[in-house]
Amino acid sequence: MGKIPSSKITPKEVYKNRRLFMKQAGVIAGASVLTACGVDGGKDDHAAVIPAETEQIAPTESGSRTDELGYPLTSYGAVTNYNNFYEFTLRKEAVAKESENFVTDPWSIEVGGLVNKPMTLSMDDVYSSFDEEERIYRLRCVETWAMVIPWMGFPLHKLLAMVEPKSEAKYVRFETLYDPEQLPNQKSNNFRWPYVEGLRLDEAMNDLAILSTGLYGERLLPQNGAPLRLVVPWKYGLKSIKSIVKIELVEEMPTSLWMASAPSEYGFFANVNPNVSHPRWSQATEQYVGEGGRVGSRMFNGYEKEVAHLYEGMDLAKWF
Repeated sequence: MGKIPSSKITPKEVYKNRRLFMKQAGVIAGASVLTACGVDGGKDDHAAVIPAETEQIAPTESGSRTDELGYPLTSYGAVTNYNNFYEFTLRKEAVAKESENFVTDPWSIEVGGLVNKPMTLSMDDVYSSFDEEERIYRLRCVETWAMVIPWMGFPLHKLLAMVEPKSEAKYVRFETLYDPEQLPNQKSNNFRWPYVEGLRLDEAMNDLAILSTGLYGERLLPQNGAPLRLVVPWKYGLKSIKSIVKIELVEEMPTSLWMASAPSEYGFFANVNPNVSHPRWSQATEQYVGEGGRVGSRMFNGYEKEVAHLYEGMDLAKWF
């Protein structure tokens, strides 16, 4: 699809209004227990407290668009001001401010490992080599909050085809920039930096998995993972690694940041599964940021038809 200006979806004077966003999205209650998508609010049924909100931003000519299940797009203000990016800060509402001076140009992505044609791409190379398209996906955090986002980007499998994975390649490993001067929370010992994630090769080749270059028709902002991030809509948001600098094809399963930080709670797959609770809260329901009330969660975040075949024969009755 062609590039859709965000002004055709939600007016800039609305989505840049911080006060209105705070009314719509609410503020997460703080606590001391870290989770893969934020801070545990201490509730029994879900990890994050998202206040119900009845006053919504009025849709404009294209603002009433929905995903294929009928969920409305989350406002640009919420998407760009309610973020998890632990390299900057643990506070969702502060990421946009803390990241505003993050330098993303120039930027390069090293793609290598078990491939026949390793390469290093600049973002100009990325923009010129791949046709960007819009994908409206649900984003489901392991904390049980959710959004519907119109991403811009291209299927990951197109990049992998360019580098030609070798037969022994079984997984794709992703790595975020390590730069404690720009990413100040990397100076802490809370986590094993840099942020690392991974996919099985067949997952990475699924057409739903994309590398995103933007959202709402505009380039990604730092708080959303500029200039390039992974989006895997059937998995919890912790898998969608931001600000990627390295993509490697490997034979052994990568150890992700969350697997290393909390191995008793986080495994490799992290597929959305309402039937399996996190060790500290249920995954049966979710709440869309800016919407009142909770709704039932869906297996694979509603993308079961597209991805269930990837897990045939696996025991889904456990925490992945």
